[in-house]
Amino acid sequence: MNHFALKTIVTGVALAIAQLASAGTDVFFNPLTQSTAVAQIPNHINELNSPWQVPAGVSYKNLTSLHEIEADASQSTIRVPGLGSGASMTDMNAFDPSGRYIFMPHETRFGAGVTRYDMMTDRAVNLFKGDMNGAHGDWSGDFGALDPATWSPTNTLLVAEEWSGQGRMFEVMNPMADVAAGETVEVHELNSIPNVSHEGLRFNHAGTALYFVDENKSGSIYKFVPSIRGDYSKGQSFVLAVDAFDGDASINWNKGANIGAVRTGMASWTPLTDADGITLPGISDPFDNVSRGGRAAANDANGTPFGRPEDVEVGYLANGNEVLYFNATSEQSVYSVEEMGDGTAMVRLSASRATPTNLGYAPTTGTISSPDNLAQDVLGNIYVVEDKPNSDTIGGDVWFLRDVNGDGVAESLDHFMSLQARGAENTGMIFNPANPSQFIINVQHPESTGMADGQGDALWLIDLKDVVAPPCLDKEDDDYRHRARHSVRTCSDSDDSNFIRKLLKTAKKGH
Repeated sequence: MNHFALKTIVTGVALAIAQLASAGTDVFFNPLTQSTAVAQIPNHINELNSPWQVPAGVSYKNLTSLHEIEADASQSTIRVPGLGSGASMTDMNAFDPSGRYIFMPHETRFGAGVTRYDMMTDRAVNLFKGDMNGAHGDWSGDFGALDPATWSPTNTLLVAEEWSGQGRMFEVMNPMADVAAGETVEVHELNSIPNVSHEGLRFNHAGTALYFVDENKSGSIYKFVPSIRGDYSKGQSFVLAVDAFDGDASINWNKGANIGAVRTGMASWTPLTDADGITLPGISDPFDNVSRGGRAAANDANGTPFGRPEDVEVGYLANGNEVLYFNATSEQSVYSVEEMGDGTAMVRLSASRATPTNLGYAPTTGTISSPDNLAQDVLGNIYVVEDKPNSDTIGGDVWFLRDVNGDGVAESLDHFMSLQARGAENTGMIFNPANPSQFIINVQHPESTGMADGQGDALWLIDLKDVVAPPCLDKEDDDYRHRARHSVRTCSDSDDSNFIRKLLKTAKKGH
């Protein structure tokens, strides 16, 4: 096991990784028409070779798996004994800026840590892991349910605890450490960040603020602004409060006074601490790691509760304003939060079960279910990843949030991918910063993890470069006016049949 230390954070200097484009594009693929059937045995040939049903032209390959790593004595990762399919739990991936290295936190109940995978050498190494004493209530040397991960503007890695552990956030100071040569990985607890059930974690484009959420049925949305840019040891914490919300912040989003309560519209970022991180009068201690104190602090500040907020992404709207997207899993919904300046924001329902699916194309029998993860491509498109299979026989899906006019509200949810591995969910979808047509995604906690010689948790690479574009409508067609009522897609020189060209062109502008 690699040693770790909880120390004062040392600052560094690096550029933040910014989204290159605003708004989004029209749908660029032929949407699926149903959720896939789940293979009824673990380690099924589909799980090993083709875990997803995908649109025509989309390709994928396995990068690594628990089985592959464990079969090679020179590689290392995490398997916690006795936890069956939950023994490894590779979760929310993060890339380094070069696109070569992938960082995978492990969401295990105790003994959690982070694995680094090298795409060039096809090798994985465990950077650090806990001592497993969390199983006995001692978290001083252990980590529980490390879920979110994001690369920081100072070239460090942030990870945090969700449903296990103490709701802490950590900064990995030297994520590129040469552990094979005995270099110690330094992991520092960020006592400046409120303790919550962390899931989503993203910086704004300027690198001056960090967004995070509390994954609870009365969960709130938070923002942390460091006192010194790049130094996350001290700063001010805020919670999102919708102006018109008149419910009870302390109870679940859909209970009692919160039934029918307004949770969209103009909002404010209400402070929980001062600029130095000192808790404000009348606010509970947000840094209490016994009770995940950020939740009580948000309640005191009347932070608006949502139904299990999970992942987040930060983009731009067509008007140039920055926007935060987050999933509310229990609500089957996605929200957008437009930053309006001066501590104000506009909260909108971006997508839900009321949003049309496959608008203008063959319909799908699939329905969005427990949206969990989010991803964003270089053109600003948002992808919505479901938490788990819709049932034991129907696989979990990935949806394309179509927002062509860039107002933060989807015109359609288009059925993009569907997982067919038994007992598994999609996690950690993130686009490669060095190759914008590619993204990675995990098959998390399949039943095969608990099998001898089972493939287990696996990391896959998906490539869109050969995707088959859907047909479009020509404005010169005699029946264009009639047909256009059923589709927002029209043919032009900039049509989304050239989606990959747009991806590459936009990425080139960013370098």
